[in-house]
Amino acid sequence: MTDSKPLWQWDAQEIASATRAGKLSAVEATEAAIARMEEVNPALNAVVENLAAEARAEAAALDKSGAPKGPLHGVPVTIKINVDQKGHATSNGVPAFKDVIAPEDAPVVRNLKQAGAIVIGRTNTPEFSFRADTDNPLYGRTYNPWGRHLSAGGSSGGAGAAVMAGIGALAHGNDIGGSLRFPASANGAVTVKPGLGRVAAFNPSQRAERGFLAQSMSVQGLIARRAADLHLSMPSLIAADARDPFHVPLPWRGEAIEGPIRVAFTRDDFGFGLHPDVATALDKAASALDNAGYAVEEVEPPLAYETGKNGYRALMGEVEALMGEDILAHGSDDLKAIFENYYTEYPPFKGTEQLSMVAKRTHYAREWSMFLEDYPLVLTPFMFAPFFTSGRDTEGLEGVREVLGKGLWSFVMNFTGLPAGNIPTHIAELPSGPQPIGVQIAGRRWREDLIVDAMAAIEGEIPPACTRLWGI
Repeated sequence: MTDSKPLWQWDAQEIASATRAGKLSAVEATEAAIARMEEVNPALNAVVENLAAEARAEAAALDKSGAPKGPLHGVPVTIKINVDQKGHATSNGVPAFKDVIAPEDAPVVRNLKQAGAIVIGRTNTPEFSFRADTDNPLYGRTYNPWGRHLSAGGSSGGAGAAVMAGIGALAHGNDIGGSLRFPASANGAVTVKPGLGRVAAFNPSQRAERGFLAQSMSVQGLIARRAADLHLSMPSLIAADARDPFHVPLPWRGEAIEGPIRVAFTRDDFGFGLHPDVATALDKAASALDNAGYAVEEVEPPLAYETGKNGYRALMGEVEALMGEDILAHGSDDLKAIFENYYTEYPPFKGTEQLSMVAKRTHYAREWSMFLEDYPLVLTPFMFAPFFTSGRDTEGLEGVREVLGKGLWSFVMNFTGLPAGNIPTHIAELPSGPQPIGVQIAGRRWREDLIVDAMAAIEGEIPPACTRLWGI
């Protein structure tokens, strides 16, 4: 029962239901989240800008307002430091950008606030938000609430650590190659990476437009503890904003699919080898879906390895061409060394080869689109092994191969612009300590709702990882 647990453990759905019914004030919900933040954040460094004063004022104003209550009324949330929030620095973890003050809220911030959410803090990210581990020279390292035996993931590592530690019921993040799903997997959270065009995106502080692939592959989203909170919050996040001219104004819920929904299930590890605990997580997910009435079939999706590898090589080609000078000028020595290994593992396409691969992106997307006509959902590994340790990507080429190579299924979905969720289905008992193991569920374009439905079905059989983390 909600009343028997501390307020910081309440889900977004529980908070919103209570505040909208007048059983809980926005101030009470906010104060509980702030108290939890001040208790646990010093050991985690997940929130690097404490907005307690602003949050208290906004919560008090919300309680006094006579306006209709939004779907996220009084729900405490956090925002990642690479997205504009009016009056605050959009540093992206780079010391040179620490004084880039946002003139206005980005669409995601505006949409969350308009839905009634209260922003209690801003969360950490690696430099340029381009690592699967969260550390930077400006704010330092973020730690995983499961322990220091594993990374908090990245680039939304602060977001993943915060929400699982009870610092807010929802955490904003973004994802260009896995930056929502890596931290969800690392921390035992639940997320859905929206598809291309689903969530309006724009930073009013930006100096120039991003590259084509960055615009096509990067998306804004939320990290939560339970799938139901994504159904509650994502309809607000996808609200239209004219500042994103390519936003797709579709409702959250699509048409129902008749009969049992077919799920393509793959164990393909692309030659890296599948760790037994990852295999267990996949089997548990497949079994839970089967028990919930889904038709789970082992079948290989099209061109997966080629799509993921070429997609990341194309992204590296664009990054080297458009961001390379900034990384060299403003990145730390660690980051520059990491990028050299990125370029070795995923050699950037150049010139006409880069243009041809960007054009071929449509071929890959088409093949997947046709496959998803038969199988609306696809269950895949996320990482091929349990999550890596902090700083693994600084340990030369082998470290980068473990961090990015074993996450290749992630890149497939970014390059094709398809939605993909991540949900923990197993807790691995390893010599270093316990850790959650997440699996990926991808789906048809603009059908994030189907993915979240499937994750909710899994939770009907497998308890959310927070129950183990918090000992409840």
